[in-house]
Amino acid sequence: MTMPEGPARVLPEIGRDLFDVLVIRTDFSDDEAWNAVVGELRRPWGPGGETAATVQLVEAPAWSGATPDEVLAAVVDGGLIVVFLADRDTMKSPEQASLALSTLWEDVSGLDPVYYQELIESPEPREFRAVPAAVHGVQVDLALGNVDFAEYAAAASAEPDQVLRPI
Repeated sequence: MTMPEGPARVLPEIGRDLFDVLVIRTDFSDDEAWNAVVGELRRPWGPGGETAATVQLVEAPAWSGATPDEVLAAVVDGGLIVVFLADRDTMKSPEQASLALSTLWEDVSGLDPVYYQELIESPEPREFRAVPAAVHGVQVDLALGNVDFAEYAAAASAEPDQVLRPI
């Protein structure tokens, strides 16, 4: 993966708690939509809405148009399990569904099929979409190991619109 010329796409050092959701804005076409997304992400969550939402936002214009591959290439925090992108689809979606990316996903295209055929034919999912009300639960469950990324991706893919909602 090569990074494009221009402003550096480097994730800032953020004092993140294990349960903080990291959201990177990659679409800068609609500030009103972005503000609505941020408002939803900052709503208390959980059963009855009793848990405060902790969100770390990356709003640097250098990330404009960044692809999932470019974002994953910039992730150097070994403790980061998932990152959420507020991309063009997020801004256009009435549900403001962000793209959840697994930072643990591996490209299997270069593996030897003699030894890794099953993994090549059924690779672990790398992404799924989630509404803002679901992202905190995803972060917490992945951080605690209660649910793995593939289970959330399967739940999202089972929905008619392929979007995860709070479980």
